[in-house]
Amino acid sequence: MKIVFALLSYLLGSIPFGYLIYLKKKKRDIRKFGSKSMGATNLLRLTNTKTALLAALFDILKGFIPVFLSLRLFDDLNFSLICGFLAVLGHCFPVYIKFKGGKGVATTVGIYIALSPPSLLGVVVFFFITIVLTKYVSLGSLLGIMTLPLTPLLFGYEKQLVFFGLVLFLLIVFQHRDNIKRLIHGKERKLGEKEE
Repeated sequence: MKIVFALLSYLLGSIPFGYLIYLKKKKRDIRKFGSKSMGATNLLRLTNTKTALLAALFDILKGFIPVFLSLRLFDDLNFSLICGFLAVLGHCFPVYIKFKGGKGVATTVGIYIALSPPSLLGVVVFFFITIVLTKYVSLGSLLGIMTLPLTPLLFGYEKQLVFFGLVLFLLIVFQHRDNIKRLIHGKERKLGEKEE
């Protein structure tokens, strides 16, 4: 049963909602435009706020549902962490579209909404402060996610969440490698900059 549930967590995470929404709206592959990501930020750049928020909601649910359900069905934190990681892995490397997916931030947020909402405090604070000061969503995402290995300690959550947060942070940094290069060279687009 656990093996089936874990596989379903990956397959749910693999559903490329941003890709599908943009394909339906514009009849083209979002991974060929803007930042070439299928996440909400690129959708905002290429479409509008409503479309971007819809994709973000679906991506959050991809992380929330497997962890929420596994906690209640199996009452096993370690297994729920595995399911959450597989959901993020699915989002980043989706089997349905040749393993080229998104960055994993929204799906990670969904996991922590199910696991430990207070752990998202640092993510929210660093994300919005960075956006206000720099207008770089990618930088805000990276600095916010960087707090995930630390905040569980502050709120007394299980030690597994510290290691789990570190693993997710490293995966998300890897997925942002092109953004990091553009940030270093001053070529990263800021929030609100449009591209068609």
